[in-house]
Amino acid sequence: MKVKQMSKRSEQILEIVNQHKKIEVNELANQLKVSKVTIRKDLTELENKGLLRRQHGYAIINSPDNLNFRLAQNYETKLRIAQAAAEQVAENATIMIESGSTCVLLADQLGQQGKHVTIITNSYFIAHYVEKYPAITIILLGGKYQPESEVVVGPLTKMTLANFHVGQLFIGTDGYDAQTGFYSNDLMRVEIVQAMAAQASSVTVLTDSSKFTAPNTVKQLSPDQVTQVITDKGLQKDQAASLRKQHIKLVLV
Repeated sequence: MKVKQMSKRSEQILEIVNQHKKIEVNELANQLKVSKVTIRKDLTELENKGLLRRQHGYAIINSPDNLNFRLAQNYETKLRIAQAAAEQVAENATIMIESGSTCVLLADQLGQQGKHVTIITNSYFIAHYVEKYPAITIILLGGKYQPESEVVVGPLTKMTLANFHVGQLFIGTDGYDAQTGFYSNDLMRVEIVQAMAAQASSVTVLTDSSKFTAPNTVKQLSPDQVTQVITDKGLQKDQAASLRKQHIKLVLV
């Protein structure tokens, strides 16, 4: 099944709205030299994807506290990463996906491709995002709900995970250190990632190259716990070398 790509104009709209935070629809039409009808159609598609909001003749960026805000940042880069990851998922596979904006796009790509895939996840955001795809089966883990990130965490989540084993786990990350590995900014989510990794044969990190500048707050996984990293070609040569030195497969898109 052919996957519909975002148009170049939609990419430009998203970039402009991210820069301005709030911009008139008329101004967008003038900048891109297209009709207001065309701009409104593009904005409707972007709003349906959750990448921006429309309000009284304006296009507005989502709140930074909204998961859709993170989804819109570096969207095209994250989409390429998600597409590369989706190619590695076989028809009728059962996989685990943890929360994260690129992980959301992976689930969406699998749905767009029409692959029959079962996704085990702690992310209610992902579950809602792909509910429109009949080929996708979602198994939601239980636990303590974090409304800001729309995930479940805690002892119950870890206990539920013990009942599963999968070939592939896909996660995001918030930072990296060449010696100690991958980092996150949320202790409770780190505990779930670690529990997921224990129930998976391979672990793939999906992240744009900006996350490799420094470690974050909480250690997520050691280098020897990660099988593969899929990221963009903005990754620095020394960072790429450190990943390969740790015997981590590196895919650059």
